[in-house]
Amino acid sequence: QVQLVESGGGLVQAGGSLRLSCVASGRTFSVYNMAWFRQAPGKEREFVSSVRWAGGRTNYADSVKGRFTISRDNTKNTVYLQMNSLKPEDTAVYYCAGDRDYSGTYSANDYWGKGTLVTVSS
Repeated sequence: QVQLVESGGGLVQAGGSLRLSCVASGRTFSVYNMAWFRQAPGKEREFVSSVRWAGGRTNYADSVKGRFTISRDNTKNTVYLQMNSLKPEDTAVYYCAGDRDYSGTYSANDYWGKGTLVTVSS
């Protein structure tokens, strides 16, 4: 059993930076691939980034490549999303997810945090 809690969201001006953190409970954090998703009002949830269980291979949505960096520190049970050069289009609730069922995809069967709001002003 893993519980995820996101933090680090807030209001930032365009061009600024934020670092989101997702802290997981339990000793088994390191066995799960992790990901960040986001959902803006009126839009469907979309994939942002993912990282394999031991770090290394990462994936990014085209919209954030070159601006966002995902990382994890398994000694701290934490996954991060460093967001630079933020744009108003990045405004959304950001969710942390863990691939509980090892499917390579993320659904209600997996671990989810409750989200943290990021608002980017122009």
